[in-house]
Order: sequence, then structure tokens, then C-alpha cells
Amino acid sequence: MQRAEERRGMVKNTGRPGYLQIADDLREQIRTGALTPGAPLPSTTRLAERYEASLSVVKLAVGVLRNEGLVIGQQGKGVFVREGAAPAPPEASSDELTEIRATLRDLSERLARVESALTDRQ
Repeated sequence: MQRAEERRGMVKNTGRPGYLQIADDLREQIRTGALTPGAPLPSTTRLAERYEASLSVVKLAVGVLRNEGLVIGQQGKGVFVREGAAPAPPEASSDELTEIRATLRDLSERLARVESALTDRQ
């Protein structure tokens, strides 16, 4: 029987490339502290088993994290979570939230006008 974390990590047929799904999952583990700074990532073989993906797909996923500066490879030792790799997500300010709400309201009104125009033509 598979452990819950293994089932959770399986690549799904969503249309999103598998390597990005794996990178997303590993990134989330880093962000939440499940993979702590300095901790090694599981081996490429172990990740391929966990995500039911090929070695090349796993290597692409790790490459994405490496390019983002979240992990670093050490020749002959493995790949490790970088120190300071999990910064807290930036908080949106009150002004930013107000601006986002205004933009959404504007877009909703514009969409309603377009839908109304299309309905009138029929």
C-alpha cells in the first residue's frame, strides 16, 4: 500500500506538463517547510517512483527548481534545498487589494456589456 505522500505526488493527466506538476509539488514542500533548507531532495530514482514519471521528467522538474534558486546540486552528493529558499509569500497591501477589486469589477461590467451585445444580435 502506498503512503499518502506518494499518492499525493503522482503526476496527473491535467494537460499541465508532468515536470511542472512535480516542480510545483516540490516547491510547495519547500514553501511549507516539509523540505527544509539544507535538506536533500530524494534521489532522482526515488522521485521518479513517487511521481510515477520517467527520470528525464524528474530531472526537468529539478532543473526548474534549480533555475528558480530553490535547490542547489553538489556533484556526487545530491541536490539540496538552498538556505533561504522558502521566503514568505508577499502580503498584498490594502491599496493593492482595493485596486484588484476595482479591476475585477470593471472587467465584470465589460463582460456583461459584451454578453448583452451578443445576446441582442441573436
